[in-house]
Formats: sequence, C-alpha cells, structure tokens
Amino acid sequence: MREHQNLFLIGPIGIGKTWLARAFAQKACRDGYTALFVKAAELARLLAIARADVSHAKVLSQLGRLDLLVVDDFCMAPMTDGERRDFLEICDTRYQARSALLTSQLPVANWHTQIGDPTLADSILDRLVHNAHKIELKGKSMRRKRGSKAGKEPSWTRPPRSVLRR
Repeated sequence: MREHQNLFLIGPIGIGKTWLARAFAQKACRDGYTALFVKAAELARLLAIARADVSHAKVLSQLGRLDLLVVDDFCMAPMTDGERRDFLEICDTRYQARSALLTSQLPVANWHTQIGDPTLADSILDRLVHNAHKIELKGKSMRRKRGSKAGKEPSWTRPPRSVLRR
C-alpha cells in the first residue's frame, strides 16, 4: 500500500478470492488506510446511477481518493463503453497514487478481450498490470467441501433428474 502497488487474486470459483480480498481490505482499515470492497457489477451500477443523478464526478473523485479499492469478480462479463470509460478514469486517477486489488476467475491474459475496445483496454491494463502482484489460487471450491456430506458430491454439482430426462 505504501508503494501504491496493485494485487490480483486469480482462481476458480469458491477458492477463497473474495474472502482474501475482504481480509486485505479489513487489514488496510486496521492499519489506518481507507478501503472499499465492491463487486464489479455493483460498481458499474453505482457509476451508472451517479451519471444519471449528476453525482458522477463526485463518485469518481471519492473512488480516486481511497487508499485501497477492491473490485471483486473483475471482468466476469464484457464491459460496456460507459463501464470501460469509467474504469479507465478510475485507474488513471489512482495510477501510482493508490492501490487496487482485483479478484477474477479469468486469467489476466483474458481481461483485454472482456474490457472490449482495444485502445481503452490497453490504457486500463497499462495502468493496472505493470505494478501489480498476481496470486493464482488453485484447488477445489471451499463451498463444495463445506457442502458435501460424508464424502458425497453436493447436489448442486449434478443436474436434477428431470433435466437429465429431457
């Protein structure tokens, strides 16, 4: 945080990325830093609402001043033009002045495609990647482990019989 570096937590679903991201944010707060944990989809909605009610510049300014911005489930869906432009502005404001922590199921190499517009994707990733640490988590879903009983596979991993018959 003191060096304004970024952190990427990459891995499959249920591996603990969100839990770790929240733990990092909590630790930052305990150390006197400001932090915000937000899902990527929630951030997009927040900025769309802010654009509609004319508080967009204020919200972008607030996001730019946070010591740590944690965006969970980054690049899970292709970005809209507005989302790309907002995220570039956030990254530009924070570049080498604040830290970001992004969690994603997708490898960093796939983010460019999800961001969309090649020029904006290059700009966003240039501001995020070069001073980032990447932790790739591996293993089985923690939810699957908790959900299984006596070693049985949890029911959500198998489709219901009615689906299989169709």
